[in-house]
Order: sequence, then structure tokens, then C-alpha cells
Amino acid sequence: MKCKLLLALLPAVCLCVQTRLTYAQQSSAPGAAGSVSVTESRPATTGRIAGVLKDPSGAVVPGAKIDVRNSSSGLAQSLRTNAQGRFACEGIPAGRYQITVQAAGFEAASIHEVSVRVGSETKVEIALKIAPARTDVEVTTPGGGAESLDGRKAGTSDTAALLEGTPGLDLAANGGVSSLPALHGLGDDRVKVVVNGMTLTPQCSNHMNPPLSYIDPGNVGNVSVVAGITPVSSGGDSLGGTITVDSAEPEFAAVGQRVAMHGGVTGFHRTNGVVSGGEASLVAATGKLSARYTGTYVNSGDYTSGAGARVISTLYESRTYNAQLAARRGNHLLTLDVGYQDIPEQGFVNAHMDMLKNESRFANVRYRGTFGWGKVNARAFYERTGHAMNILSEKMLIMNMNMPMETKGANLGYLVKTEIPLGAQDTLRAGTEMHRVTLDDWWPASMTMTGSMGPNTLWNVRDGWRNRFGTYVEWEGKHGRGWTELLGVRNDEVAMDTGNVQGYNMVATLTGSAAYYADAMAFNAVRHARRDHNFDLTALGRYEPGANSTYEFGYARKTRSPNLYERYLWVKQSAMSVDMNGWFGDLNGYTGNLNLRPEVANTVSVSAGWHDADRKQWELKLTPYFTTVQDYIDAGRCPISENGLGNGCTAARFNATRATLATTPYVTLQFGNYGAQLVGVDGQGRFPLGSSNRVGSFSLNGTMGYVHGKNTDAAAAGSPGQEPLYRLMPLHAKVALEHRLGNWSSAFDVQAVGRKDRVEAVRLELPTPGYALANLRTGYERRVANPLNLRFDAGIDNLTGRNYVLPLGGRYYGPTMAAIKAGTSVPGMGRSFHGSLSLQF
Repeated sequence: MKCKLLLALLPAVCLCVQTRLTYAQQSSAPGAAGSVSVTESRPATTGRIAGVLKDPSGAVVPGAKIDVRNSSSGLAQSLRTNAQGRFACEGIPAGRYQITVQAAGFEAASIHEVSVRVGSETKVEIALKIAPARTDVEVTTPGGGAESLDGRKAGTSDTAALLEGTPGLDLAANGGVSSLPALHGLGDDRVKVVVNGMTLTPQCSNHMNPPLSYIDPGNVGNVSVVAGITPVSSGGDSLGGTITVDSAEPEFAAVGQRVAMHGGVTGFHRTNGVVSGGEASLVAATGKLSARYTGTYVNSGDYTSGAGARVISTLYESRTYNAQLAARRGNHLLTLDVGYQDIPEQGFVNAHMDMLKNESRFANVRYRGTFGWGKVNARAFYERTGHAMNILSEKMLIMNMNMPMETKGANLGYLVKTEIPLGAQDTLRAGTEMHRVTLDDWWPASMTMTGSMGPNTLWNVRDGWRNRFGTYVEWEGKHGRGWTELLGVRNDEVAMDTGNVQGYNMVATLTGSAAYYADAMAFNAVRHARRDHNFDLTALGRYEPGANSTYEFGYARKTRSPNLYERYLWVKQSAMSVDMNGWFGDLNGYTGNLNLRPEVANTVSVSAGWHDADRKQWELKLTPYFTTVQDYIDAGRCPISENGLGNGCTAARFNATRATLATTPYVTLQFGNYGAQLVGVDGQGRFPLGSSNRVGSFSLNGTMGYVHGKNTDAAAAGSPGQEPLYRLMPLHAKVALEHRLGNWSSAFDVQAVGRKDRVEAVRLELPTPGYALANLRTGYERRVANPLNLRFDAGIDNLTGRNYVLPLGGRYYGPTMAAIKAGTSVPGMGRSFHGSLSLQF
């Protein structure tokens, strides 16, 4: 069976002028593999790859998808195994290829450095491994459908937004390049985010630099989301799931090619906010060595709402530079990545402060190898951040103060993962990892306000550190017809400590400093060191009674220790300072709790899926889940101060409600341990609507999600007992009509969000009305000339210019104090046109 030629990113029949080949695609029934006839006017310069695909027991695997990609040109070709598990890819140019295999119920497999010689056949034999039985969503193009990652990049500078449309995932507004993802209602630090193998912790008391903000969308090569029941091998110290974002894999020259060089440039523009930017990349490689450089830049002003009003503190600017060196020998690959990021300005629409600097430098070394006994994946990394906050001009008019805040921190870690086949049907995985966080958070004196903001430096967190050392063992097997099982255990030891602190002014009797003195002395008088012993367990099962249905079920116990800010924030009685701490978008102030215990989540989930045999044409999947969390870290009102030294933990703040926002717009909250429950359901579907050679193919894709969460503790004074959990997305759904015709792919989608009535009173959370948005996008890709490739993307977000507010946006800081006291939710973005042009050469 001859294979259908594909472009690297978009299925399309291609004309290659230099080799004078003509490709004539034959029509075929929906779902069947098309055939390609080739005529050539030159002597033969091609070879053939053929092989057979087997499962761990030695049985053949029919209907599996085989992708064959030329390592030099990037030209990809696709076919499927026949009823005997065999495949043959004929008439391909001599060179070096990578073969990737995907089959339902099995792990994806890749073979590198497959050499093809002129006039000869290269035989390969591939044995697949059983895929983990996961009740999760794992994607390389989040949300599925016709729109590729490249198409999504044109419409956003926020890497987290590339995940939008993934079942079980919601985004909370947090800045133009740094929104916060949540999985099944568990967000921020409760989600493990891994960027190029690095676990990164926010170095900011407002979480203005979350992990996904450290990689620009232009550098993203692959995205994976595991929501809910997460295998222990995917990481610990989290509850909701794992998000993994990786840059492109190293590229090497083909056999017989001395040096391979290629690159690309991209420019983009978005009208709302006048967003402009670009990307550039260059790769130079031999057969054993590879070097890559990428650089990105973006600049945006404040966006406007659907009502045409400017939404203050939504501007941003960012630039990133990354370099990669890689070397390979046989089945061994060594990679070094280094990078620098500079965000000189980013407004935060739902916080008192804005970001005026975020400089990050990192080095990341990875080894990947295959031995006779199994596989090894090892990594070591170091990342250092310098961060600064203050107040942008619009907020300065409201607050009328200069309040510089500085942070320096680092992430240091390593991991070693092994995978050992125990037989034809069993696999053992074992690994260990270490992650160390260091943090200094200080606020220099502002001499214009000596007394309340001077003459000393306020130390918010001083000499803080958090070490986590984890180990895991995981077994996976396939026993019985259609059954797959996975069982894993994990232990994480978490230790943390911090030094003594001080306020702006440490005079015990001076107005404006007595509160600092009392809080600092109380904090310094007690022991700060804490150690947690955390245990995780995951048990998963999958049953596939036939080719058209899959049933999954599982249980997971997951544990997360508090972060440094949750335990060590110490200011309570100074409202001005306590209000500067908080990453929840509610404008309230937060103080820590040295006695916090780790959160322990127990989750059960089931999933039922129906699909065509190769999961290419249609699919319907429903995943209900239930989670209970012991010692859930929530926030209650700070107890009323008895000494009357400050204006933070006051009676007015303790008793405030949404009805008293005009007189008491903010409250002071203290972290504490409570009980919590979350129950929800995710759904996704994909259905073909028909196709023809003339008009192309049409399909309908949809996702939906709902989560209901509550604090289960009995209500007590100032506690969030028996209340809805904060910042949960209401019922929402998205339906997309997608179209493909040759090199074109387009989508028209409608996103509907229900009214948010269940809100948390303790944080003064605001209800939001429901809304519906329409969006239109299209993309075109074409090989102009070898090796020049052109891609164009365009679209309209919020097609009708709908005026709405963000359910997870929090409270809007501005544009006047009267607006803040009125309690306004963050407005969503109005209509915006975007376009991008990319040239690959």
C-alpha cells in the first residue's frame, strides 16, 4: 500500500517542482486510506520502508496509524497497517526517517534513524506497549479538531490559552501572558505544570509569573494534559492533574547529508489591544549534532471590552530567547537547553499591583537512552528569577502611592525515570526526583511615606526554601481480553523553612509601625521549619470489549504540601501591606498559617467512550468524577485583632459582606485547613457531517464541563464552612463546525457559559451573568517551493462584539475607586481580528 504524502503540520497533497513528481489522489470511502499514484521523469532515487506491527504478546495490530517523517526536510507521510498488521511505504527519497506509531489501547511508539537507500527496502518490526489505563485527556492539539497548535498561536500570547477547549480544564484571568489553569475545579498550585521537564514555582506573592508564563506560545512543540486520575509517574505534590508543555524535539541531518539548515519567521497582529509580535528560529545540524535558536517578542496595549471601554492594566510586553544543543549516538540522546526571558511590563486587571519586571534565566540538561533492559530518561535543571512589582499609572491615580516590591528566587531540580519491560504484558516504571525552591521577597522603603513605608525594608519572605524529594514505583499490565491495569505508589518528603522578618518600621509604640512590630515579633518567636511526609496511590483500569467502546475507571489519592506563601506570610494588622498579598483575583489581603497541614485528595472517576475503530471519524466520551479533599487549604476571615494596633484584622473587615463594599471593599483572610468536596462531569464528542472532493469535509466537535464544589466544614465565625468553593467555572460548553479543503482548515465555534450564582461569601466573590460568544478562524498552508513553506492564519474572536464579564476573572481594579467599591467583575475582551504569516525555509 503506497502512502499519502503529508506536509509537516497539515494534511495536504503537495507539488514538488524540483523533483518533477505528480501526485494524483484517488477518491476513497470515508475513513479508508487513500492511494497515491506517482509518475517520475527522472531515474529512480527512492527506496521503501516495510514492516509488521505487533502487540506485547506477539499478535499483529491491524488499523494502526503509521507516520513516516523525513528528518531533514520534515516531509511526513501516513498510512495504516492492514489486517495482517503489515505496512509498506514506497517511493520515498533516500535519507533518514523517523517512524511514529499510534494504535488504540497502546502507547505511541517512535523509531529514530531509519535509513532508506536508493532501490532497496528497509525492514522494521515494531512491538507496541500497552497504554496506561487513564481516565484522562491527553492531547497534542488541545480541544482536538481541525485547528492545529500553529493556528491557535496566532490568536494568543498566553501559552495557557493553547489549552482552551480541553475537557476538564478552565482558565482564570491573571495577566495577558499568564492566566492560571484549573483541572476539575482544582487550580494554580494544585495542578502540576512541567515546562520542558522543569517544575517551576511562582516567585511572586501575587503569582504573576506562573509556570506556563515562562514559555512563549511560539516555542511550544507539544502539549499534554492529564486531568483527574493521574499516574504517580506523572508527578506528585499536586491534586488536579498534570500539564506538560515541551518545545520541539532536536532535529538531525539525514544520512548522506553533511549539514542540514532550516529556519522560519512569523509575524502576527491582533487589533484589540493593538498586539504585535513575531518569532524567529534557526536549526543547523549534522547527523550527530544539532543546534537550534528561537526568539519571540510581543507587545500589547490595554484591550477594550464589548462595550468599547478600555480595560485598564491589561497591557503587556514580553521577549524570550532560547538555544538548544543536542548530540546523539545510537539510542542515546543528550540535550542542553538554555534560555532567557524578559517581561518588562505586564498589567494585572484584578490585583492591586502590576508587574514591572520578570527576568528569568535557565539551563536544562536531558539524557534519554535505550538499553537492552529498558529505557532511561534523566534531567537536571536550574532556573533563576528576578521579579519586581509596583503600580502602573492608572492605578497610581487611585492609590496615590509608590510601593516597590522585589523578589528573587530559584528552581533547582533533577529527575530520573526508568521503564523496564517485565515480559510481554507487564511493564515496571520507577523514578526519583528532587525539586528545591528558594525565595526572597522584600519591599524597599518608600521615603515619601516614612513611618508606614520606611525607613526599613519590609521582608515579606526572607531566606525561604522548600525542598521536595520524591520516589515512585508503577506497574502496568494487560491480563484478560480487553483489560489493562495500572497500579502505582509514590512518596514525597517536603521540607521548608524561612528566616526572621521585619516591617517597614519596627517601633513598638509609633503609629503606623506598631502593627508591623507586633506581627513580626510574634512570627519570629516561633519555629518556622516544617516537614511533611506525603503518600500517593493510583489504581486504574481500562476495559475495551470491542473496537467501538472503551470503559475506564480509577481511584487516586493525591497529596500537596502548602507553598511558601501559604505558610509564611506574616503581616496581618496592616491593611496596606496585607492587601498586597494574594493571587486569587479578589483584591482581598491574605496572611499565612505556620500550622497548615498538607491537602489530601481522594478521587474516583469513571469514563465511557464510544468511537469508530481507529478513533478518526467519530467519538463520544463522558467522564463523571467525585473528589473529597481532607485539609483543603481555604481562607477564612482573619480573627479580630484585640490590641487595636492596625487596620487589617478589624471588626469591619471581619463582618463585611457584598452589601458593604462601598464602605469596606476588601477583607483580610487567613489560610486554614478545611474539608472540601467536588463533583463534576466532562464531555466531548466528534462527529463527521460529510465530505466530497469538491467542497471538502465537515465535522462537528464539542466539549462541555460542569463542577460543583463546596466546603464541607460546619460554618463557624469567619470560616467558609458549607459554602461554595471559590472560583469554580459554571456549566459551559463549546461547539465547533470545522471544515477542511485541501490546504485550508477553518472553524466556526460558539462558546456558551451559564450564569454563576454559587459564589463564596467569605471572599466577597461576585456573581456573573451567562453569555455566548462566536469565533471564526481559518488557516492555509502551502509548500511554495522546496524548501519554502508558507502558512497563513486569520480569525475573529467575539465575532458579534458581545459585552460580558469573565466568570473566573475576579474583581476589576478600576478605573476609579468608586468602581472598585461598587464591585465590578473583570470585563471580557470585545471583538478582535487577528492574523499571522509564517515562512519556513
